[in-house]
Amino acid sequence: QVQLVESGGGLVQAGGSLRLACAASGRTLSNFAMGWFRQAPGKEREFVARISRLGGGTYYADSVKGRFTISRDNAKNTVYLQMNTLKPEDTAVYYCAADLNSGVEITSEREYDYWGQGTQVTVSS
Repeated sequence: QVQLVESGGGLVQAGGSLRLACAASGRTLSNFAMGWFRQAPGKEREFVARISRLGGGTYYADSVKGRFTISRDNAKNTVYLQMNTLKPEDTAVYYCAADLNSGVEITSEREYDYWGQGTQVTVSS
């Protein structure tokens, strides 16, 4: 088992930045590839970004490519999502998730084994 806790969400104006963190406990984070997903009101949860176990590979949704950066610090058992140039359409609850499988270009939430509770990000226009 691994427990995931997201933090860093909040209210920001369009064009601003936020940095989300996902802290893991229970198991060593380096055992997992990690992903970020988001769910906007009335919409299905969607893939945002993924990072390989040791951080050597990353993959992004087209909608965030060039604006968001996923990273990890396995010594701190933490994964980050740096979000720049935020847009109102980025407003959503953001979730981190852990996947025991390797691979980078995995976007389906069904592939992930553990989930956090989410953190709200609201971008005002």
